[in-house]
Amino acid sequence: MSEIAVQPKRSTGLLIWMIVSQLLAVASLFIWLVMAGLSVMAFDAGETPAAWAFVITIWSYPIFPLGLSIGAWVAYARRKNKLAAILSGLSFAPPILFALLLGITSLMP
Repeated sequence: MSEIAVQPKRSTGLLIWMIVSQLLAVASLFIWLVMAGLSVMAFDAGETPAAWAFVITIWSYPIFPLGLSIGAWVAYARRKNKLAAILSGLSFAPPILFALLLGITSLMP
């Protein structure tokens, strides 16, 4: 009695979603580049632990989408479609959540 494990098919829709989300993640890196350049102004008031924490946080942002993108493509290659879709979507989530936060707070009196 031998059973052959059936792997899920690769979805064209998932591939398109992954490419689009990866392009959005790359677009967020262009915005990050400007922010990274401006973040060094945190040291204008002197070197403080808060300034260092701010700059390190800003400069470490590319690790997040890069790691999630790699994980998404690995999951896609292993045909774990749901995981690939989730990881790919999370790769550009922080800039969108930040924009929503700015939009919501600008509406408050």
